[in-house]
Amino acid sequence: MKIGIVCYPTYGGSGVVATELGKALAQEGHEVHFITYSQPTRLNFFNENLFYHEVDIKPYPLFQYPPYEIALASKMVDVAKHEGLDIFHVHYAVPHASAAYMAREILKTEGLHIPFITTLHGTDITIVGKDASLEPVVTFSINQSNGITSVSDDLRQDTLDHFNIQKEIKVIPNFIDLKRFKKQKKDHFKKAICQNDEKLIVHTSNFRKVKRVDDVVKVFCKIREKIPAKLLLVGDGPERSHIESLARESVCQGDDVRFLGKLEAVEEVLSVSDLFLMTSEKESFGLAALEAMACEVPLISTNAGGLPELNKNGDSGYICDVGDVDAMAEAALKVLADENLPGFKKRALARAKLFDIEKILPEYENFYVQIIEEFKELSH
Repeated sequence: MKIGIVCYPTYGGSGVVATELGKALAQEGHEVHFITYSQPTRLNFFNENLFYHEVDIKPYPLFQYPPYEIALASKMVDVAKHEGLDIFHVHYAVPHASAAYMAREILKTEGLHIPFITTLHGTDITIVGKDASLEPVVTFSINQSNGITSVSDDLRQDTLDHFNIQKEIKVIPNFIDLKRFKKQKKDHFKKAICQNDEKLIVHTSNFRKVKRVDDVVKVFCKIREKIPAKLLLVGDGPERSHIESLARESVCQGDDVRFLGKLEAVEEVLSVSDLFLMTSEKESFGLAALEAMACEVPLISTNAGGLPELNKNGDSGYICDVGDVDAMAEAALKVLADENLPGFKKRALARAKLFDIEKILPEYENFYVQIIEEFKELSH
């Protein structure tokens, strides 16, 4: 198949999932064309089946904001015509689904019938899509999609609860490349950070308010009162300076908390970690947590969104109420106990294996074929 993938090219979960999916499809022999405004951050290797098409956004004095949606739709039409695409797969509803609808309808006028699938990732529904000024367009473009998927059951239900969706939403969960995300021998790195064999706790995110990274620091400080431990915070974002101030002012000062910024090879840090904290108040799936579990790191998570579908309470870690830092700290100490930690690490990996890309990829391939065939029948 020839597949056009539209996504945001940033470090966010939707862009990562879209890029990793495209790379996996290319390795299976499909021709994959990425269409976006800059090269996706994880599109970092050469494959003869991978192509990147940049959306050219020209600044016009008339516009306060460049019309990205129109430029994107035009580029999608151009790529479809010249590359002979079979299907578009757009990740994140806003504004990609409406651009895909426009592109599909333009192509129809030229005798080309190319369907599109929209994958819902989370904040496109839970935050952006619920904005009253955008809701009519979001609802329309999702309903106009030839196929719809969401990354968790919780997100599917949230979409149906808040939007008048007339079509079936197929749940295809996020996935992990177990060839990349696996425990590596990085003992020297662990020793450099934990010189006295402290337990190493990690959190990765984009440091937005919804991630509640302040709760990560609070939980860590409670753990630190009971056992020697270190905390690594990976990522960057609007809340980082606030979190740095909180860490400095708390009881866990000095070298106990380290900020590593954005890391491409996050699996190297995960490989030496003992526990992952995910304290989000909204989380459609929890891709960062899955990456940790694949590296044999157990998880303390909230019960927000799709996290209970990923983290099995008492097995791969523990699930706590949003904001309950006392319960999270107590659960963390159970996991980190020397007699319990090896079992939790083993079970975290076993849980991650259920989301291996080799299991999930055929679900997308089969869905593409189904949608292409259905659209052919409708077009005749």
